[in-house]
Amino acid sequence: MAEKISNKEVFFNPFSKNNPVVVQILGICSVLAVTAKLEPAIVMGLSVIAVLAFSNVIISLIRNTIPTNIRIIVQLVVVAGLVVIVSQLLAAYAYDVSKQLSVFIGLIITNCILMGRLEAFAMGNRPWPSFLDGIGNGIGYALILVIVGFFRELLGSGTLLGYTVIPQCAYEAGYVNNGLMILPPMALIVVACIIWVQRSINKDLQEK
Repeated sequence: MAEKISNKEVFFNPFSKNNPVVVQILGICSVLAVTAKLEPAIVMGLSVIAVLAFSNVIISLIRNTIPTNIRIIVQLVVVAGLVVIVSQLLAAYAYDVSKQLSVFIGLIITNCILMGRLEAFAMGNRPWPSFLDGIGNGIGYALILVIVGFFRELLGSGTLLGYTVIPQCAYEAGYVNNGLMILPPMALIVVACIIWVQRSINKDLQEK
């Protein structure tokens, strides 16, 4: 029987010790795709938090009525419905960011973090713990996106959220933006650095 954990652990563990990106190595595709700028990284993170939290609650509420042989289909339908709602809200209220994210909002449907939490947690737990699990894992995912997006935009473009933060005098003194930072492979390198720092702090995650 799986060890029962508290609501506090359910919520906070995904921030670091069980982070879905740097510990479970899930959701890497979107980290590569949407973190060249900080703004789309933030919006993508918030979108995943919303979809993950509410899909967890919905699946938890109906878990005892879902036939086992179609549970994955039901989960996909729930997630797809929520993703459509998020996509339409972004198109209505944040059109420019919606265009930057392009198809990647739609691809939340196939994000392995969502399907993993629905199958591993929401299908076996009550709505409140499932909601906390969704919020916690969503925030853990969003934190990595924001960190990667921060360094890629700052070092690659000299801006944050579209505002220039590196003074002109630095460029006049010879500073040059690192164009490599806006290329997708650099997202992997930044994530690798985060993994190194995170495992240095959490010794129990280091391989023996």
